[in-house]
Amino acid sequence: MAEGRVSVVTPAYRAERWIETCVRSILSQTYALWDHIIVADDGVDYQALLAAAGIRDPRLKFLSSGAIGGGASRARNVALDQIETEYVAILDADDRFKPGKLEQAVAALQHHAIVSVALEEFDETGRQLRLVGAGPDRELKPARYKWTCLSMDSMILWDRRKTDARYDLELTNMTDLELLLQLYRTVPASWHLGTPLHDYLKLSVSMSNGPGVTDKMIRSKREMLRRLETGFYPMADASGPEGMAEFLRISLRAEESYPAAVAAMPGLLFEDHLEPMLRAASAV
Repeated sequence: MAEGRVSVVTPAYRAERWIETCVRSILSQTYALWDHIIVADDGVDYQALLAAAGIRDPRLKFLSSGAIGGGASRARNVALDQIETEYVAILDADDRFKPGKLEQAVAALQHHAIVSVALEEFDETGRQLRLVGAGPDRELKPARYKWTCLSMDSMILWDRRKTDARYDLELTNMTDLELLLQLYRTVPASWHLGTPLHDYLKLSVSMSNGPGVTDKMIRSKREMLRRLETGFYPMADASGPEGMAEFLRISLRAEESYPAAVAAMPGLLFEDHLEPMLRAASAV
């Protein structure tokens, strides 16, 4: 494997509006040993599209998922089956890395096999919505990971020599968390960088926020909870499965009460609804 090199994997489906900004965020990284692998899941020639915008770099690699709308998980797996680098980072086509993300994360990967970072969430107008996981850098055991990183898990990087996995094609949502549950099978703890280094764009129509998403999220959360409760995910840290399961139980209660909460407070983010419930459970 290439020493010290990171493969940044980006599935692209109808990503023409966002892909240039996404790629420029990688080109702006202070850490130069990367490949950015863009997997078209829509038949678009993203290499030509970016070249027309003046973006050319030998570190940009272009693949096809072999499908139209086959899904982000399938597209990511296409890349994961081909890359040969030590490290992997995930970046959705409508998100961005802040310039120091790879440099700081690779430094942390020298002592932990999995690294997560805090998020800065924005809406489509560029308005900041909130921070997620901001605070001090710290080790997170799987039992406590989601209590800090309470939404969106595609901001992780991992060392493929120490742990690796593929995305579960059976789940419609929460696939990033499901991948992490697999990675924790051989890793007792991850490292969390509390400085927001990942810009997450919360689109009104996306796999995480589009029409009908609540029912899909509930089904996926219930399935992962079932797997955790039946021992499907043996973890290097014995407390991990129950800690993750308790988060999912609380998150499911939050899903059930969220429609009434957002009706009473239009614009309420799910994270802002969930977070007080997690704090209350931690205080018990």
